[in-house]
Amino acid sequence: MASESPSPAAGDETIRIAMWSGPRNISTAMMRAFENRPDTEVWDEPFYAAWLKVTGIDHPMREEICAAHEADWRKVAERLAGAPPFGSRIFYQKHMTHHMIAEIGRDWMRSCRHAFLIRHPARVLVSYARKRAGPSLSDIGFAEQDELFRVATELCGQIPPVIDADDLLADPQAMLRALCGALKIDFSPAMLAWPAGPRDSDGAWAAHWYDAVHRSTGFQPPAPLPVLEDDGLREVEAEALPLYEQLARHKLTR
Repeated sequence: MASESPSPAAGDETIRIAMWSGPRNISTAMMRAFENRPDTEVWDEPFYAAWLKVTGIDHPMREEICAAHEADWRKVAERLAGAPPFGSRIFYQKHMTHHMIAEIGRDWMRSCRHAFLIRHPARVLVSYARKRAGPSLSDIGFAEQDELFRVATELCGQIPPVIDADDLLADPQAMLRALCGALKIDFSPAMLAWPAGPRDSDGAWAAHWYDAVHRSTGFQPPAPLPVLEDDGLREVEAEALPLYEQLARHKLTR
């Protein structure tokens, strides 16, 4: 694994929140909630371009993403451990767990408070397959999320908060209050609703992935759990479910 050691400057009072999830996990809605706070700036999937560059994977809008975003993971890590561009008190970082391949260092994580957003794999797979066919376990980041949970626990000396997407959708105010409490920040009612439409903070990939969140103005109640009919999706669900259940043992409650 690569290493690097960016660290916050002495006297730095920035609160950096690294939120870890896989794709299709209401992670962008969670980013909207934090971005709507008056004290917060957000960064959308900082390592996406670096992941594309290192892996060479064929992914939607690959060329546009690499052209628009920093692909040197060391430069990304340095920025993550620094202050947000406009000096806000809270620097919220929306991370995709599957982007954290071995070539990307972890030392910058010491500068952050970590949280983990989980979702039942059946929900993730149904949503993902609508955007990109034939997802594998590595595409949805469940194994990587488990590994990063252990890394964050070791770095921080305590178990980081875990929030289940279904719980959040069922009672946004209670769960956001619980999450903010666990992160040692004040809850803001502004997190419960936001204006529809795109944001300047959205990554270049928004045109492919963010149509639903661009229409949203808040969290919607969860739909019934889908039953997967595709054999390939069921196989991935069977692989992912124990990983989801393992993290769910630590999830916040209302």
